[in-house]
Amino acid sequence: MNILGISAFYHDSAAALVRDGRIIAAAQEERFTRKRHDEEFPKHAIAYCLKEGGIDSSRLDCVVFYDKPWLKFERLLKTWLAYAPYGLRSFALGMPVWLKKKLWTRNIIREQLGWEGDLLFTEHHESHAASAFYPSPFAEAAVLTMDGVGEWATASIGYGQGRKLRILEELHFPHSLGLLYSAFTYYTGFKVNSGEYKVMGLAPYGEPKYADLIYRHLIDLKEDGSFALDMKYFDYAAGLTMTSPAFHELFGGPPRVPESELT
Repeated sequence: MNILGISAFYHDSAAALVRDGRIIAAAQEERFTRKRHDEEFPKHAIAYCLKEGGIDSSRLDCVVFYDKPWLKFERLLKTWLAYAPYGLRSFALGMPVWLKKKLWTRNIIREQLGWEGDLLFTEHHESHAASAFYPSPFAEAAVLTMDGVGEWATASIGYGQGRKLRILEELHFPHSLGLLYSAFTYYTGFKVNSGEYKVMGLAPYGEPKYADLIYRHLIDLKEDGSFALDMKYFDYAAGLTMTSPAFHELFGGPPRVPESELT
C-alpha cells in the first residue's frame, strides 16, 4: 500500500511517501525551490517522493493531508468574533488567503495530482503524534505533543499501541506553550515560526532571571501539568502582534527591533 502524506499552506510545506508502513521518501518543498520556509503546494517534493518510490500518482492507494482546514477556519472565525470589533484588521488580513486557497485544499490536491481516490484529512496533533510514534522502536508508548496551535489543540497527550493511536486529552487555544515561546521570539526581535531555533540556540548562554516573573504573571501552571495563560499580556488571538503593551511594561520596554544590536 502506497500512502502520500502532504503538508502545505502554512510554513515548510512537505511530502512523504509511506509504503506498507515504511517511509520510502520525505522532503520539504524549500529544498527544491530554494525559498526558505516555502509554504506553497509541495509539487516538487511530491514528484521527488514518487520518483524515489518508483511510482506515479495512479499507483497511490491514499493521500492524506496533515490537518483539517475547515476545523481550523472555525477556530479563526470564532476567535475573530469573540474579539470583535478589535480583531477586524486581523480578520481582513487573514480572510483572503483562506477564501482563495486554504478552504479549497481538497480541490487543489485533486487538481495538482490528478487524484480521484481516497483523500483523508487528519487532525494536526494526530499527525504530530503519528510522526513520533509510528517510526519509533516502541510497540506501545505514551505520546506528548506541544506546539503553537493546530485546529484547536495546543497540547495533547495520547496513547499508541501497535497500529492504534488515541488522543486522550487536549489543551485548547489560546493557551499554548508554543505561542508563549513565539511571543518571546517576537519580543526578542526574531521572526515568528522561523526564528524560534535562534532563541533556543541563545538560551543556554543566558540566565533564567525572568523565570519567576513568567510564572507569576504569564502562566498559571496546574498540578496536573495543564496551564492557562493570562491573555492580557498577549495579542496573538486577534491582533497583529504576539505581545501586548502589558507584556512590554512587564519586561521593561518595547520589543527589540529585528536585526538590531543584541543587548
